[in-house]
Amino acid sequence: MIGLRYGASAPDFRLPSTAGEEIGLADFRGRADVVLVFYCYDWGGI
Repeated sequence: MIGLRYGASAPDFRLPSTAGEEIGLADFRGRADVVLVFYCYDWGGI
């Protein structure tokens, strides 16, 4: 398991945005605070 220590920088990653373009964590570095939330959704009918 790969973990981060408190205060460490998160590794960069890129994901599709809701606007259909790709966005990465590094796009916000130095410009804004970022909060990442990962959750399992329950509305998908899976």
